[in-house]
Amino acid sequence: MDDRRSSAAARDDRTDRTDRAVLRSLLRLLTIVALIGVLAFGTAMIAPSILEDAGIDGDGFEGPGGIDGGSSPPPSSESPSVGDREPNVTDPDDPGASRYETDVETIDSETVEEFVHAEVNDRRADHDDDLEALEWDGTVASVARAHSGDMAEQDYFDHVNQEGDAPMERFQDVDDYCRGYGENIALTYVDRTVQDSASDGTVHYQTAEELAEGLVNQWMNSTSHREAILEEGSVPDWDRGGVGVYLTDDGSVYASHNFCQERTGLF
Repeated sequence: MDDRRSSAAARDDRTDRTDRAVLRSLLRLLTIVALIGVLAFGTAMIAPSILEDAGIDGDGFEGPGGIDGGSSPPPSSESPSVGDREPNVTDPDDPGASRYETDVETIDSETVEEFVHAEVNDRRADHDDDLEALEWDGTVASVARAHSGDMAEQDYFDHVNQEGDAPMERFQDVDDYCRGYGENIALTYVDRTVQDSASDGTVHYQTAEELAEGLVNQWMNSTSHREAILEEGSVPDWDRGGVGVYLTDDGSVYASHNFCQERTGLF
């Protein structure tokens, strides 16, 4: 009888030790799972802010080159005069001026347009003395601005709009004096650190002037866009141009630069 009691007690003791060992293993496993959960949550919280700050979100990135700046830049200089800002003929879908306020200045889309137009003419002159400056065309600019606003409103980025209209068709809906027509478009952001298309660095646009230079840098660092600006390859000889910029509330910047070869008396 005593031997049977001893055997039963021994079995109970071994069962108790086994249960405690299993419990300790479960506690260690729960601790490890909890730790992994904390690490994963921390990464999920950190990664989006890093990617957003770098300008690389889920929709991809179209950022231009520009001026790298760790400290705040000076405000924009006085914008150059480009010509008629109130043409007789405008695109009925032209959204007009848009603005975005940074810590340095309020960026006005019309000011960006003027700086872009002047910068493009400077790049043309630096490339070839025989390239004449493009004349500002308010109607062409209105068509360009309507397209920039439409891309922002409809959330797309393309030369062809959601109705299937290409640049020339969109212009011909408004007027018909251009026998040749071209377009460069760009998408970037203000008041946010984005990748620099001209280098491995980053840029942070806070003024109209540096934003305009960055937009032109983006085009100049792309072969097809550069050819359109410098009239290389099979590009027509432009004589007029207009820039349309649209700034959204979240700092997105949509820019369209339209080129026109005006009709002559032969057409």
